[in-house]
Amino acid sequence: MAALIGVPVSAAAFGFLALVGEVQPLMYSDLPEALGFDGTPAWWPLPLLAVGGLLVGLTVRYLPGHGGHEPTAGFQATGAPPPVELPGIFLAALATLCFAAVLGPEAPLLALGSGLAAGAVRMARRDPPEQMSAVLGAAGSFAAVSSLLGSPLLGAFLLMEASGLGGPMMTMVLVPGLLAAGIGALVFVGLGSWTGLGTYSLALHDVPEAMRPTAAEFGWALVIGLPAALVGAGIRRLAVRLRERVERRRVTTTVVMGLVVAALAIGYAEGTDKPATDVLYSGQTALDPFLTHSAAYSVGALALLVLCKGLAYCVSLSAFRGGPIFPAMFVGAAGGILCSHLPGLSLVAGFAMGIGAMSAAMLRLPLVSVLLATLLLGAQGITVMPLVIVAVVVAYVATVRLTPLPDVPAGR
Repeated sequence: MAALIGVPVSAAAFGFLALVGEVQPLMYSDLPEALGFDGTPAWWPLPLLAVGGLLVGLTVRYLPGHGGHEPTAGFQATGAPPPVELPGIFLAALATLCFAAVLGPEAPLLALGSGLAAGAVRMARRDPPEQMSAVLGAAGSFAAVSSLLGSPLLGAFLLMEASGLGGPMMTMVLVPGLLAAGIGALVFVGLGSWTGLGTYSLALHDVPEAMRPTAAEFGWALVIGLPAALVGAGIRRLAVRLRERVERRRVTTTVVMGLVVAALAIGYAEGTDKPATDVLYSGQTALDPFLTHSAAYSVGALALLVLCKGLAYCVSLSAFRGGPIFPAMFVGAAGGILCSHLPGLSLVAGFAMGIGAMSAAMLRLPLVSVLLATLLLGAQGITVMPLVIVAVVVAYVATVRLTPLPDVPAGR
């Protein structure tokens, strides 16, 4: 059943990512030119995100399921949503991603994957046992994110750590989940080759050579972890405060939050002469060119990018629907490259430590944060892994001290 479910679920996930990948440039580049503009006007993100905020607000307000997972709650692998909630999750995520809010596709994909898998089980067998629905729903989540993070194994670690799986339950979920993830990765590769669209897998193609860690860099690892925890705690607390205001008047305030994201992107572009897309979107596809062309960014531009992207991320968390992983990685990458201008810290080490520390601060998943930062760099990631581990541990411990983890119910 897990093998059979992995094929259509991963194909549906690929279709969702392909749709987003086609609509994003259509909205931001092709539409202004079709309307007679010479390129994309500087003010274009304002109507773009206002419309996106309106669509998300209406979806969350009026469709069942409130558009899916509340992103200010952090990354959580919840149970499979009922079929009636899937259209709202799909539409809210589509509007968030296509209209350039600063969130990623991973949380909606998990919900859609588990919901489709659980729905398929109910169609195949009337009144299935609860354990069967839970295990195969989890397998659907594994399949949906099988290639998104660069490796089906990394997606499996993400789901296991986020769910707190252990003991007999992990044994039950792990084998069918890994099988579905492996099949899902094959489907992504096959469809990517057949359509020419690629696999939508997180990857860096031109990573500079990493130097062996030095004593100075271990010192910087301690230093980088603490501000990452402070920034992460600040983003999360402000997002929660803003969410309370958004919930009072969902549609109107979501439009306002969209305009705030647009204003931050425009301010960054006007202040640095860099593209507004550095601030817009999740940052998933921007990490590779950002690292490649990092020398073209001054210290001031990097500092402004961290500020504007972090605030846009915070505002998007409060009102839109999507995942928190990729924006956290991009903010951390920008901060790490900024820190690499300090004496004794190389570019690749700063980049990797920034990603790991910021991911730990926002996700509170230390193992996944280390893997995200190191597997992304390929062979160079092995070299800097000890530095990343130190930065992640410092960021995670400081984050727990700043924002204690919620109480876990007995038996979990």
